[in-house]
Amino acid sequence: MHAPHFWEWQGGSRSLPALLLSPFSWLYAAIGRMRLRRHPWAAPVPVLCCGNLTVGGTGKTTVALDLGRRLVARNRRVAFLTRGYGGNLRQVTRVQAGRHTARDVGDEALLLAALAPCYVGADRAQAARLAIADGADCLIMDDGLQNPGLRRDVSLVVVDGYQGFGNGCVLPAGPLREPVSSGLSRAQAILMIGEDRTGLLHGLPPALPCHCATLQQDEAALPLHCPVVAFAGIGRPSKFFDGLRQSGVDVRQAVAFADHHPYHPAELAQLLKTAHDMKARLVTTPKDFVRLPPDFQARVTPVGVSLRWSDPQVPERLLETWLGKSGQ
Repeated sequence: MHAPHFWEWQGGSRSLPALLLSPFSWLYAAIGRMRLRRHPWAAPVPVLCCGNLTVGGTGKTTVALDLGRRLVARNRRVAFLTRGYGGNLRQVTRVQAGRHTARDVGDEALLLAALAPCYVGADRAQAARLAIADGADCLIMDDGLQNPGLRRDVSLVVVDGYQGFGNGCVLPAGPLREPVSSGLSRAQAILMIGEDRTGLLHGLPPALPCHCATLQQDEAALPLHCPVVAFAGIGRPSKFFDGLRQSGVDVRQAVAFADHHPYHPAELAQLLKTAHDMKARLVTTPKDFVRLPPDFQARVTPVGVSLRWSDPQVPERLLETWLGKSGQ
C-alpha cells in the first residue's frame, strides 16, 4: 500500500480528506494513549530505541545498524529487537541465517541479524529476556517507540527530512502514529536524515537535542560503467533512485513498489525483460534484495547505504550517554 498524497506536508494547511478523517484520528490517538499506560518491564541491561513517529521508512534500521557496529567495535554483546514486520512468525524468535527468510521474519530482521543476534516478535519484553538469556549485555530496538512492553533508557526519534511529520495528523488522517507532542515527550534526542524540507527543526522543543545525518550509498557497489534499471519497495523509493543518480549512476528506469512489497514471479520476469531490453543491470536496496528468491538474487546488484553524521562525535556521545544512564 502506498501512502496517500494528502498525508504529505501541506505547508501548514490540511486537506479536505484529512479533515474528514480527523474523528478517526482522535480515536486512534486515544487508543494509543491507553496502551502506553501499561507498566513496562525494566531490563537489567541498557535498552536504546531507534523509533519514529510516522508510518513508513525513515531510516531506523540504518541508524540501528550504525549504532550496532559501533557497539560491536567496543566489544559489547549487542542484540537487536524488532517487530519482524512482513514476516509470518507469531512467537518471539531468534533469527537464524540460512534457516529463516524474509517471509518468516521480515526483511529488516535479516539485515540486523547479519551484524548481531536479532530477535523478532511483538512482545519486546519477552524478546529482551530471550536475548539477555543468550548473553546480550545491551539491546537496540529497531522501532518500538509506541510499544509499551519494555522500558527504554534512551529513545532516539528518527525523522526523514524530506517528509518530516507529514501533514501533522494522526492515522488515518495523516502518517503519525501518535501526536508529535506525545512522542517527543518520551524522546531524549532526534536524528534528522536528509535536508529539512518541511522546516521541522524550527518547531522542535528547545531542550530536545536534534542531530543531523545524511545517507551515503556504498561506492564499491555502485555500477558506474553501465546503465541500470533500479527497483525498490521501501518507505520512499525515490530516496534510493535519487541517491543513485546523484552518485553518477545512469538510471534508465526506476520502478517503485510499496514498502515491504512481496515480489511475485510475474513482476520479477517483467523486471528482467525491462533490463534486457535496455541492456541494463538490475539494482535494488539490500532490504529488497533479501526478499528476492535466491536464483533471482544472482541477477541483481544490491546497493546499500551508510549513515554520515554531520558531527562524527555525536553517535559516540549518544552511546556514552545511553550506557551511562544505565550504569553500564
